[in-house]
Amino acid sequence: MSADRSDHPDSGERTDATATPTGTDAGGRAHASAEERAFTEPVVRDPVSAPDAEGVPRRTTRRFPRFTRDTARPEGGGRAAPGDAPAPARQWPMLAVLGLVALGLLVTALDQFRVGTILIGAALLGGAVLRWLLPGVGMLAVRSRFTDIATYGLLGAAIVLLALMAQPNPLLHVPFLKDTLHFTVDG
Repeated sequence: MSADRSDHPDSGERTDATATPTGTDAGGRAHASAEERAFTEPVVRDPVSAPDAEGVPRRTTRRFPRFTRDTARPEGGGRAAPGDAPAPARQWPMLAVLGLVALGLLVTALDQFRVGTILIGAALLGGAVLRWLLPGVGMLAVRSRFTDIATYGLLGAAIVLLALMAQPNPLLHVPFLKDTLHFTVDG
């Protein structure tokens, strides 16, 4: 906490960090009354950032900090349901994506490779759509909204395309792929 104090707007006198407390507790430690604490709280007149660990606002600066002390919650990283809802309901977007991935892994384990991997890719594409449409997606938000959408979308599309091109009997034929493989294998 900063040692410099500003004038409180409700009082005409200057307060500082060495204010004398009015009482002591059972252990002999001094404590101030709530009224005195109200007048010793710092008043920040400059622009402020988020509060620090003690809840006191910090002064902002345009310079980046030398050491990162904490991380900011990603945009949209709030709850997907009200705070009084049970934990699974608050994280339903993440649970929906994980549930579909689990179903895809189960189908793949049951010897339906193409269907299972398409389900996994569709789950990631669904995660990208949820991240784009919903303001709060809980733990599905990992990075910035753009980065999450790009990551989920590209990985999901790649998995679906590879599942559609898988041998034997591919459902998607890429004309130049056979020539590319011919040069790498036979060349």
